[in-house]
Amino acid sequence: MKNVERINEIVKGFDEQSFQNDLIEWFKAEQRTLPWRENQDPYRVWVSEIMLQQTKVDTVIPYFNNFMERFPTPEALAEADEQEVLKAWEGLGYYSRARNLQNAIREVVASYDGHVPDEPEELGALKGIGPYTKGAILSIAFDQPEPAVDGNVMRVLARVLNIHDDIAKQSTRKLFELLIRETISKEDPSSFNQGLMELGALVCTPKSPTCMLCPVQKHCRAYHEGLEQELPVKKKKKKQKKIPYYALIVKNEEGEVLIQQRPADGLLANLWEFPMAPATEVGEQDLSEWLRTTYGLEIRKMRHVDRIKHVFSHIIWEIEVLTVETEGREAALPNAKFVTYKELSVYPFPVSHQKMLKHL
Repeated sequence: MKNVERINEIVKGFDEQSFQNDLIEWFKAEQRTLPWRENQDPYRVWVSEIMLQQTKVDTVIPYFNNFMERFPTPEALAEADEQEVLKAWEGLGYYSRARNLQNAIREVVASYDGHVPDEPEELGALKGIGPYTKGAILSIAFDQPEPAVDGNVMRVLARVLNIHDDIAKQSTRKLFELLIRETISKEDPSSFNQGLMELGALVCTPKSPTCMLCPVQKHCRAYHEGLEQELPVKKKKKKQKKIPYYALIVKNEEGEVLIQQRPADGLLANLWEFPMAPATEVGEQDLSEWLRTTYGLEIRKMRHVDRIKHVFSHIIWEIEVLTVETEGREAALPNAKFVTYKELSVYPFPVSHQKMLKHL
C-alpha cells in the first residue's frame, strides 16, 4: 500500500483539530520548567536536543547549565579546544555527540555567521543533525511545521492511532514522520511537537501509562480498545557482546599515574583512560610482559582492587581493575604519559574509568 493511501486510512475519522487543541492546551499548562525552554534560541535548543539523546532529563539539566555557562554562544563553542568540550561532556556518554556538535557549530560560524540556519536542507547537512534533531530545531526554535520523531513520539502516536508497525524499523519511523506532517498544528508547531514529547515522558510512558490523566484520552484508539499496554510494537535487539579487559592503574615512584589517549576514531574517541589489556588476548600471568612490551615498564607489585561492568548500546565491558607499581617514569607509547593526581582533573575520562579514580 502506498504511503499516501496508508496515511489517509490511518487518519480517517480522526479529529486532528481537536487533538491539536487538547495537546497544546495541556502542554502550555503542565509543561516542566526546563532551562532550555527559557526561550527559543536555536543554539540552546540544539545543544539540549543533542544532550537529551538517549539520556534522561534530570541527568542533562546540570550538564546543560554548565555547558551553556562555558560556551554561551556558537562562537564560544567553535573556538574552544576539543578536550575542553569533552571534559564538559564527561559522564554524559556517547561522546561522538559532543564532537559532532562542535564540528557542526564551527561550520555554522564559518558559513552562516554564527546563525543556525532555518532551511531544512542547510540544517540537515550539518554534522550530527539527523531527521529528529533537524525537526526539533526547526519546529521548536523556528516554529516550522516539521516532524520531530523520537521514541516518545512514536509511542504516543502508536497508541493514539492504534498502529502496530514495529517501531524499531526505519520504515516505521518514516511512516510516523508522514503522520506528523499530516496532524501537526500549523499555528503552533513548537508546542505541538514538544507536547507529544512531554506527553510521552510524563503520561504515556512505556510501562503503566497513566491514561486517567491523559489530556488526549478521548482521541486514543488503543485506550478505547484496551491495547495501550501492548503498544508500541518493538522487537528486541540482539544480545550485547561481552568483552573482558584488564585495566591497570600504573603508579611510578613519584606517585604519578599512567594515562593514555584513545584513538581519534571509534568508541570513546580522544578520551583518556588507564591502560587496558584485552583479556581474550592477554592472560593475567602475561600482564607483566604486556606492560613491558607495550609501554616499556617493569612491574614491581600488582594487586586486584575492583571489578567494573560498563554497558554500551552494543557491547558490555567487563573490567578487572588492578593497581600496579612500576619504576619507570616514561611510557614508550606517544599517546601515553605519567601525570600527577591533580593533573588528572583536566583530562576527560569515560564513566568506566572515572569509577577507577577512587583507587588512587
